[in-house]
Amino acid sequence: MDYDAELRRYDEVLLPAWEIGARDRVVDVGCGGGWTTREAARLDVGGSVLGVDVSAAAVARAREAARHEGVRNVAFECGDAQVHPFRAGEFDLAISRFGTMFFADPVAAFGNIRRALRPDGRLVMLVWQTKEQNEWAVEIERILGADEDSADAFSLGDPTTTAAILEAAGFAEVAVAGVGRPVHYGPDVDTALGWVRGFASTNNTLHRLDPAAAEHALGRLRGLMAEHLRTDGVWFESRAWIVKASLRAGPRDGSRARRPPARSAPP
Repeated sequence: MDYDAELRRYDEVLLPAWEIGARDRVVDVGCGGGWTTREAARLDVGGSVLGVDVSAAAVARAREAARHEGVRNVAFECGDAQVHPFRAGEFDLAISRFGTMFFADPVAAFGNIRRALRPDGRLVMLVWQTKEQNEWAVEIERILGADEDSADAFSLGDPTTTAAILEAAGFAEVAVAGVGRPVHYGPDVDTALGWVRGFASTNNTLHRLDPAAAEHALGRLRGLMAEHLRTDGVWFESRAWIVKASLRAGPRDGSRARRPPARSAPP
């Protein structure tokens, strides 16, 4: 199991939403292991894509996957998009798949991303709707109790709040569309339980419990995974927003002004 396998049902709606042009310069915010970065690069045949993530281990995996798959028009950097020193006006498009909900100062973070975009640049991101709209969160919380570490995952779940944050950061024309897809936790109960145990909120809660209580909670989690087992694995319902925003209206074809020189960093 990995994050890409969990979210695979969302890819069919996210990738078309990017509307990537053949020569776009793209930044993937919170790229993780780089699957979305590589997919964007495959669409962006004459352009380039930069993946940025705070996890050095994830960036290392992303670079190795790009080398293994022979994707050449990508690069990866370890950094926090809230303060990362992007060059001003470097990108046509910023994308993110569940990588923008954990900023300590979201206005500052999106402001930094905005400065990295060209005057006609765009933002397209996928974020979770509120916790109540996500079965996986509701059900796990029912077993383990509330955990403050999980709250940030839904920080952009209210579209009015999200639009206000983006507008304060300098974006305009914010559009939000709801989408629902099941998330996959593994082919069987044991795999699903191991995957859920790896969630930061689950791990933190279990460590706060005494051994007997933790063992009881694990038993209940196993039962929950069994309840959601189908013939093709363990699935939970979920809902997200596709959020689009721009700096200003502008052409989306070859009539754009000349782009800045491409980065020379290897994948």
